[in-house]
Amino acid sequence: MATKAFKTESPFEKILTRTHDESDFKYTNYTKYISSTAGVSTSPVNLALFGLGRAGSIHLSNILASPRVNLKYIVEEDQSRWEPSKIRWNLTNTTFIHPNDVAQVYADPDLHACLIATPTFTHEGFIIGSLEGGKAVFSEKPISQEPSGTARCYQKADSVGKPLFCAFNRRFDPSFGNVRDRVRAGDLGHVHMIKTTSRDSPLPSIAYLKISGGIFHDCAVHDIDMITWILGEYPTEVFSAANSHIPEIKAIGDWDNVAITMKFPSGTLATVDLSRFANYGYDQRLEVFGPKGMLHVKNETPNKTVFSDSCGSSEVPMYYSFPSRHADGYMRELDHFLDVVQGKSEMSVTDRMTSAVSKIADACEESAKTAKAVQLSWKQEELPQGYLMLAD
Repeated sequence: MATKAFKTESPFEKILTRTHDESDFKYTNYTKYISSTAGVSTSPVNLALFGLGRAGSIHLSNILASPRVNLKYIVEEDQSRWEPSKIRWNLTNTTFIHPNDVAQVYADPDLHACLIATPTFTHEGFIIGSLEGGKAVFSEKPISQEPSGTARCYQKADSVGKPLFCAFNRRFDPSFGNVRDRVRAGDLGHVHMIKTTSRDSPLPSIAYLKISGGIFHDCAVHDIDMITWILGEYPTEVFSAANSHIPEIKAIGDWDNVAITMKFPSGTLATVDLSRFANYGYDQRLEVFGPKGMLHVKNETPNKTVFSDSCGSSEVPMYYSFPSRHADGYMRELDHFLDVVQGKSEMSVTDRMTSAVSKIADACEESAKTAKAVQLSWKQEELPQGYLMLAD
């Protein structure tokens, strides 16, 4: 046989040294679970979950799936959700609390942390109360509706010496994280262009949109955070154009489509393509281009089956919405927070990062309103460690 010369040794020869690629984080977790040499695990984090809405329900399933957490409390205003949740999740050892009685949660000396997943206008109060009670805090974005409120929350965290983690979950997506690692490793050289596409599915309800904070602070902040996190710098100029093709969204003074351009001090350009509704699924794409090549994250699908017939080939639709598309990211951000609480890791989303993203989103919104580019300037004390600031 012509290929006999290429015959290799038996795969059993290296069976004890062969291992998986580091990108397979699920297999890494599996090896931790079955390892007989992992040692005694750290005591579980006693946690209170605030809110059983869209985000809260995602966090609840991840909390209950983690052996690192003991869910002591659920703080939920709608008491009609209490009993169904107890039954569905078998929450025999979890105490349900109405927000009017939340002082009981803050005062519990055995409680280590609070996870805030309530409507935006309640965030600041719950965060301050939790921090004053000596608890670490995980909060869905934004920290507060106003920059002054965000500053108050972080000042409180500093004064009590407890972490305040803002959940930008796309940072913890395996594909987006890999792009960031490869960009920072120089695989593309100096980045010339970075693009994101974020089109929502399904169309959010008007009731939600009224309290969402608007498309720039509800949606664009994720893309702004991801782009600046990948690049390690903040823009000096932004320009936005927006329209409202859905009359119900126009009636509440918001937009349903946005295009953003950002210029960075290093010369890099960024574009963001946003929409409140894509009828074909949850469209999440990323592209980074440089002189040495391109990195591209495509849309993901629930399975990889391909059907072929006389008309061609087709796959199943992309993920329908964020709970399924970002399932890994939600679990990984919870693990990161637990690492921070247990002293195993430094917090990856800092106060400066959160404040900068809000500042950029404000500028983008101003640009959309005025139809003019908005200039941004940055002081050294606004920049996270390692972020670029070019001399004037």
